[in-house]
Amino acid sequence: MEQDSLPTEIILSHSHETLERVILEGHPQPGSYLELAGKTYTILERRHRYQLRDGRYQLHTIVLSVQASPRPDEKSWVNGRWILGDATCRFHAGSELVRCAVSPLGPCHGCRFYEPATGQS
Repeated sequence: MEQDSLPTEIILSHSHETLERVILEGHPQPGSYLELAGKTYTILERRHRYQLRDGRYQLHTIVLSVQASPRPDEKSWVNGRWILGDATCRFHAGSELVRCAVSPLGPCHGCRFYEPATGQS
């Protein structure tokens, strides 16, 4: 079996739920996006599982840990990079993976914990 056509297990990172087992083209890497069943996911981690065959370990399966990608309106451009969530909120994490300390999974729109960040009106 060629490395380009290895079985890939897609796992949702926060619940450890297996979303799908597929054969993907190419070499998906952390930080890239993956579309499954009409939803977009961000790849957080890539792991390899090996199997002993004929006295040698061979790459057997690829495991991708993913999280659901936010809608474009749930991102903010801050200091030359995209962060997740509303940058005008006091609690935003300034991270590409976590929205904030109060509600890390969001959504930001309509959040009851919203407070303007210092210097924001």
